[in-house]
Amino acid sequence: MSLQFRRAGEKDAAAVGLLTRAAYAKWVPVIGREPLPMKADYESAVREHLVDLLEVDGKLAALVEMIPEPDWLLIENLAVAPTFQRRGYARILLERARDTGLALRLKGLRLFTNKLFESNVDLYLRHGFAIDREEPFMDGVTVYMSKLLAV
Repeated sequence: MSLQFRRAGEKDAAAVGLLTRAAYAKWVPVIGREPLPMKADYESAVREHLVDLLEVDGKLAALVEMIPEPDWLLIENLAVAPTFQRRGYARILLERARDTGLALRLKGLRLFTNKLFESNVDLYLRHGFAIDREEPFMDGVTVYMSKLLAV
């Protein structure tokens, strides 16, 4: 099995959107609406953010969308295609984000997720993120998390 990362370009925007929609579809019945990443403008995202694609044997399996901020790297979107889930690719994407944050000499990683996405919250906690705060959002609760990087 061959794993390869590459930076998304404008030609990848449609594939990024399709993968994201497929990855987040399971959450629609949980929260009663489409999660915001399903509605994002990925043509802009691949131009304005760092979107790294993980290909497995030449097939797009997962992605991590990152936004560098003055001290932090915001993980805007981490998505694994349904057929590639439960293979450790989310962990690999988090490591990719960590490496990116370290290369940019940033203080840490930040992300936010819906509190009802319990498996995601658990995943981030297992990988060293801490819950900073929770805030009401669209009839739900957003969980803000961060992880310091050793630079």
